[in-house]
Amino acid sequence: MKKNNYTSSKNRNGNPNANRVSNVSSGPIGKKKDYAKVNGGVFVYTKPISVGDLSKAINVPVSEIIKFLFMQGKAVTINQLLDDDSLGEVCLEFGYDFRKEKVVDAAHFEEIEIFDDEKDLKPRPAVVTIMGHVDHGKTTLIDAIRNSHIVDSEAGGISQEIGAYQKEVNGKKITFIDTPGHAAFTAMRARGASVTDIVVLVVAADDGVMPQTIEAIDHAKAAGVPIIVAINKMDKAGANPRRVEEELMAHDVISEAYGGDVIVVEISAKKGTGIDDLLDMILLKAEMLELKANPSRYAIGTVLEAELDKGVGPKATLLVQNGTLTNADFVVVGETYGKIRRMTNEHRQVVKSAGPGTPVAVIGLSSVPSAGDRFMAFPDEKQARAVAEKRALEKQEATRAGSAAMSLSDLNNLINAGKVKDLNVVVKADSDGTAQALKTNLEKMSNDTVKIHVLTASAGAISDSDVLLAEASHAIIFGFNVRPDARVRQMAEEKGVEIHLHKIIYELLDEMEAALKGMATVEKVEKVTGQAEIRTTFKISKVGTIGGSYVTSGTLRHGEKVRLIRNGVVVYEGALGSLKRYKDDVKEVKEGYECGLTIDGYNDLKEGDIVEGYEMVAKED
Repeated sequence: MKKNNYTSSKNRNGNPNANRVSNVSSGPIGKKKDYAKVNGGVFVYTKPISVGDLSKAINVPVSEIIKFLFMQGKAVTINQLLDDDSLGEVCLEFGYDFRKEKVVDAAHFEEIEIFDDEKDLKPRPAVVTIMGHVDHGKTTLIDAIRNSHIVDSEAGGISQEIGAYQKEVNGKKITFIDTPGHAAFTAMRARGASVTDIVVLVVAADDGVMPQTIEAIDHAKAAGVPIIVAINKMDKAGANPRRVEEELMAHDVISEAYGGDVIVVEISAKKGTGIDDLLDMILLKAEMLELKANPSRYAIGTVLEAELDKGVGPKATLLVQNGTLTNADFVVVGETYGKIRRMTNEHRQVVKSAGPGTPVAVIGLSSVPSAGDRFMAFPDEKQARAVAEKRALEKQEATRAGSAAMSLSDLNNLINAGKVKDLNVVVKADSDGTAQALKTNLEKMSNDTVKIHVLTASAGAISDSDVLLAEASHAIIFGFNVRPDARVRQMAEEKGVEIHLHKIIYELLDEMEAALKGMATVEKVEKVTGQAEIRTTFKISKVGTIGGSYVTSGTLRHGEKVRLIRNGVVVYEGALGSLKRYKDDVKEVKEGYECGLTIDGYNDLKEGDIVEGYEMVAKED
């Protein structure tokens, strides 16, 4: 596709040769466009299209299209939006080639390729996120950095208004983003936001690599962000930095001392030692990355956080990534817009402008955006409103069209179409040894058609962090002898993330092998019917252990297949024995009700256990 180099006649400073993103448009905003047409036997489209609209475009009766798709195992209606694969199948069946093109205009500013003149580019601050395991000193390090190099000009000292701040070191600025952890980091990436330039991974010298350390590494690698390791707590008696470096090697984080390219700095955030060295290494890495931006264009960037302030209304923290944001700009943020009424920095100081790499808190938006939403500044309210309305409409259509997440069915269709594809996988198992074994076997299955990348393989329950990682990386989750809870399962369904659960290793590997061979099969798949949490237990002679339970989702039925889940790991599978409400035997108990239950052949029930009912149903893969 031809690249578009967008320029304007004038930028903020009157430079007639500078680029200006806000003038980008393939046509007048709001003007009706032909989103699909036939050109020389090629059906060209730019967004999801319904069966009815496709029928008109290629002059094929709706009934014929519906009939064809039904024969392919896809039941559709006249108003249903078709995914790319189904649309392509219909076109080829009725003698058309097809091509999808991107609409490149101001309403799709995330997709615009920005071309700046080299003379307009200036060095910008590196954007750094600090990640690591709980209690390894992330917060202490953030405080230590914030306290270092304090000067009188920094009014308000270390008090912060927003969840991001800048430090000036040796005349150069570094932007730090406060984040609750790797889950938030990846949630932003899942929304298309590429914010962080460098990740500082904090590892305690007396504790070593822990589960959240590994998760942070996996999330940083999936985002393609370079890592600097800060080995913290060097003041502790049991500090052993060499052991930490050796443990990191097992996760392909190899320090310079061992022949790798990862910078490692030994620090004590509590004592304040090594902080200057860490800041110097961040500047060194930033210099190697050659981070530059054009401060002369209208601003474009990302929402770091947002909230509804009772006093001032919608309030958002924005990170300017290119251009300069002023307090007179109109901005489109996600699907909302507004005129900036006030802009403040991390010290609550009112500022009139913010250049590349600068975080600011703004008020004036019409509604609260979401973290990870992209924003762009516009010269007038009319254009900003039109762009926001168009984006909101397209988001609704995209939601109806479904998620872009990868599935084994998608993989099957791509293979049958002869398209090479990378497949990202998240593996969770009941033990680390099993997880690593699955990782090794899955990666060995890569062939000339599909390359399998295991993003992370670890022990424990499938969590919301795993779902976020899978969503951001278009990955599939494989679980072995572990389960997601109802909340995580619902989250996965909403985000279109596919979870495949197994209790026999060869079945998991056989499923992947069949998908890699492009073999769609009709098989029995599991459907969860309900879950209940055991909140107390009673031991009764001749009966066994009764679990006093609360049904948290779905319905539990007497005699159905159930599994007992403890800390996300399946410990037993069997049948639901007695089911009582008060003293009465009942056939089923629905969500929101309490009950007493037993599991046939198993008495080791404990408080906090989850009883999950399920059935096997036929489903076409």
